[in-house]
Amino acid sequence: MKVADILTAAVDGKRITEPEALRLFDEVSLPELAWAADQVCARKHPERIRTYIIDRNINYTNICVSGCAFCAFYRPPGHPDGYVLTTEQIIDKIEEAVRLGATQILMQGGLHPDLKIDYFQSLFRSIKQRFDVQIHSLSAPEIVHISRISGMSILETLRGLKEAGLDSLPGGGAEILVNSFRRRVSPKKCSVSEWLEVMRATAELGMRATATMVFGMGETLSERVAHLSAIRNLQDEIGVFTAFIPWTYQPGNTELGGNPVGGHDYLRTLSISRLFLDNFENVQASWVTQGKEIAQLALRCGANDIGGTMIEENVVAAAGVAYRADEVSLIEIIRGAGYNPARRTTLYRIIQVVGDKH
Repeated sequence: MKVADILTAAVDGKRITEPEALRLFDEVSLPELAWAADQVCARKHPERIRTYIIDRNINYTNICVSGCAFCAFYRPPGHPDGYVLTTEQIIDKIEEAVRLGATQILMQGGLHPDLKIDYFQSLFRSIKQRFDVQIHSLSAPEIVHISRISGMSILETLRGLKEAGLDSLPGGGAEILVNSFRRRVSPKKCSVSEWLEVMRATAELGMRATATMVFGMGETLSERVAHLSAIRNLQDEIGVFTAFIPWTYQPGNTELGGNPVGGHDYLRTLSISRLFLDNFENVQASWVTQGKEIAQLALRCGANDIGGTMIEENVVAAAGVAYRADEVSLIEIIRGAGYNPARRTTLYRIIQVVGDKH
């Protein structure tokens, strides 16, 4: 099949295979990929609306036993720069976020050796007693770690967290879902099967999650496609994912090192993701790692969402990258791409189209 036929098939809503996706990486230019991905996005989202969310990213601890080679944020147990936020500090951060209109609180942290399930249950109950916010928190590796040190199954752990107030899961900790790659860069982190098990348990409990991919860490293009295939297959199976969020590795201050991925590779990968992930409604652009200008271009390369204000961000910033965007900035990005901005919930329900008084 000619690559033009592969693009046409994807635009028409037909599923493309892993070998076909690899051919797109190898043989097709960014303008061609962007056009096709934009067509697919327009078919799924024909209204002239692109979305964002007001949220806050709270890193409750940087103490971590995983020691991933690509992470500049973590500190090993006993390190003088290690911290655990108090419940009062977290509540203060959420209070500030809610005043700014936040509807989502995204909490992630290191794999702390002493923070068992009761810590998170107490924290989530305290949050829910005070605020009407979506607790969109704890990545799959955190869930696996909490279950291990608490002596519980993954399903039991998630059920206990849900009962305490956990609403949905972010897709962090996926990086590249290929075990041979994970053994090279994050051997102490959860395996591919464990990451997938967390998402299956999430679906079993009636919760939703996002899927992510971090690329540019020396993985092959085949490994990128294998990752996309793993989450597409799981979405076919359980339909748990609300969105796909690809972002790029930031090498500053990391053990792994290397060079950052530029906008060209990012936009090509995002476009191919939109073409390949035919069972995902939403694809999110990453201004956090690529900046506002590339994120705006991403809205014409298959992305229909610009993500959140985040209010604070520490993990990517630890690698020396410190883009910032408030609500006004996100609105300007969307309008500059030719769309009407709309504020949404975690589950992609439109709260308000900006400019609409109702």
